[in-house]
Amino acid sequence: MGLNIYLSGEIHTDWRKQIIDGCAGSDFVFSSAVTDHDASDAAGDVLGAEESGFWRDHKSAKVNAIRTKTLIEKCDVAIIRFGDKYKQWNAAFDAGYCAALGKPYITLHAEDIVHPLKEVDAAAYAWATTPQQIVDILNYLVGNQ
Repeated sequence: MGLNIYLSGEIHTDWRKQIIDGCAGSDFVFSSAVTDHDASDAAGDVLGAEESGFWRDHKSAKVNAIRTKTLIEKCDVAIIRFGDKYKQWNAAFDAGYCAALGKPYITLHAEDIVHPLKEVDAAAYAWATTPQQIVDILNYLVGNQ
């Protein structure tokens, strides 16, 4: 049994690679938002230049939302990563979207941010603190334990 897994959230560490590498040989398909910050910010530039940063961000957010919405709707499970350096409002939004769709998601974050993420974690099917725990859960789900 394969799974379609959406990897959401923090883009400044290699947690995605750790999970993908840890699941090598399993029948998983991984997808993600664009993790190149500059490319993500420029997603709407094909629609024309903007003088205001607000409108550039607005157009790019809408183009990026097409990708995110489509990939979350197609996934079997989402992994939502919250790092300690930046606030990932987009990750919280993705978790809320998963919850609204009834898509199972697992949060991945350090213990010291449990309190600010209590509502996000309350709707999660699991909370992990390491990419290896995610690998173990995913392998368990498909009987590869």
